[in-house]
Amino acid sequence: MNKVARIYRPAKNAMQSGRGKIRKWVLEFTPSAARFADPLMGWTGSTDTDQQVTLKFDDKESAIAYCEANGIEYRVSEPKERKLNIKTYADNFSYTRVRG
Repeated sequence: MNKVARIYRPAKNAMQSGRGKIRKWVLEFTPSAARFADPLMGWTGSTDTDQQVTLKFDDKESAIAYCEANGIEYRVSEPKERKLNIKTYADNFSYTRVRG
C-alpha cells in the first residue's frame, strides 16, 4: 500500500483577523480507505489510521525532505498569495476619484 501525502500551507480562517498561525506548512495523508458508519452508534469510522496524522514544518523544503527520507509519495499545493490594494486615506477625497 503506497501512502500519498499532501503538503500545503493553510489559509487564514474566516474567524481570524491576524495572520499568525498560517506560516507553517502542513503534511497530511490522503485517505486510502473508505469511511463507514457504525450501525449501533452512527459514528463514522475508518480502518485507515494515517488520516489522523498531521505534521507541521517550518518550511516546504523540510516537509519534502521528510517525505523523501521516509519513502512517502507527496503532492505540494502552493498557496495563493494575497494581492494587496494599498491606498491612502487622502485617495478618498481626490478629484480624480470616480463619483457615483
